Order: sequence, then C-alpha cells, then structure tokens
Amino acid sequence: MRLADATTLFRTALIFLVAYLVLTKFPGYVTVAIIAIAMLLDAVDGYFAVWEVSKGKVGFGMYIRGAALGDKKAREEIHKYKLEVSKLSRFGARIDIAGDRVAEYVLWILFTYLHLIPLWILLLVVVRHSFADAFMGAKGTSSKMKSRFANVVYKSNASRGAINIVKFLTFGYLVLEFVYSYPMIVGYALVGILFTFIMLRGAAEIYESALSDRD
Repeated sequence: MRLADATTLFRTALIFLVAYLVLTKFPGYVTVAIIAIAMLLDAVDGYFAVWEVSKGKVGFGMYIRGAALGDKKAREEIHKYKLEVSKLSRFGARIDIAGDRVAEYVLWILFTYLHLIPLWILLLVVVRHSFADAFMGAKGTSSKMKSRFANVVYKSNASRGAINIVKFLTFGYLVLEFVYSYPMIVGYALVGILFTFIMLRGAAEIYESALSDRD
C-alpha cells in the first residue's frame, strides 16, 4: 500500500475515534486536537504521494510553498509530479476524496444525532456532495477548472484554506458545545457559515462541469 493511501486511511480512522470520544464525553480539548491532527494529515497524504513519485526531490517546504502559499515555481514542479501520480495510481485521488467524504459525513451525522445540527442541513450537504462529486467525476479533476468563478470560489489557495479553517472551527466548537455546554448560538453561527461555504463551492463545481459540457 502506498504511504499516501495509508495516511488517508489513518486520518479517516481518527475521525471515527473522534466520534467515539465525543459520545463518551471524553475531555473535549483532546478530541479537538485529534480533529486538528486528522485535518493536517489531509495535506500530508498529498505530500507523500508527490514525495514518493519524485523520489524525495520534493521537500515538505516546497510542497507547502506550492500547494498552500501559491509559489509559482514550486507549484509547477509539484504539478509535474502530480501528473505522474495520476498515471501510476489509478485510484489514489479517489481514495483521498472518499476519505474526505467519509470523515466529513461522520462528523455531520454525529452532531445531527446529538441535535446540534438540524437534519435538513445534513440532508442538503449529502445532496450537494453527491451531485458535485458526480459532475466533477465526469469532468476529471478540479485542476482542470477554467472559469474565474470556479477558480476563486473552489480552486484558489485562499478558498481551500478558508474552508478547512471553518470546518475545524465549526466541528471543534461543536465538540466543546456538547462536552462543556458552550453557548449554542455560536455553534449555529459557525454551522451556518460552513454550510454556506460548502454550498458555494458545490455550485462552483457544478457550474464548472456544466461549462465544460458547452466547450
């Protein structure tokens, strides 16, 4: 098994551990720290995939500069190896997406079960991901996005970073809300922000896919 895929499976397993710890009301700050580790590993598995193909030529610093900080030279170097990754690993990118979806669904379902998130939000998130993934799966990958709307709302480093920060703040706060009875109003506000962000990014994916059909 590739190191990248093993990392994906490990970070996904961590989310199931998070669910168990929340249900048993384990100290909330420890649980939030595990969520942070799982989310950070989402970047690490991508790095491992490139690192393996480049035979160590791409260091973690270069990967962060290219993938997160927008360094053009580093990004071009990484993209070259990502193309090789896609050729050598038929299911690698899909395993990564599957890990993302499983982890996210576990948290949405968990907090809906605990009555911290309305059921209708969970249902709409599932519908959004189902349609967006289907459209993007037919198109290819997000790296092929052409429209300005999709590049700004979905593909840009700012958007990717922001959605991860909002996810961490939202799910981390919901843990503290359940374990320590933090104010619910803050949780509702964070869920609303995250839900809006997810829907906008979903709209960008579907819009981009529909645009490509006209080309």
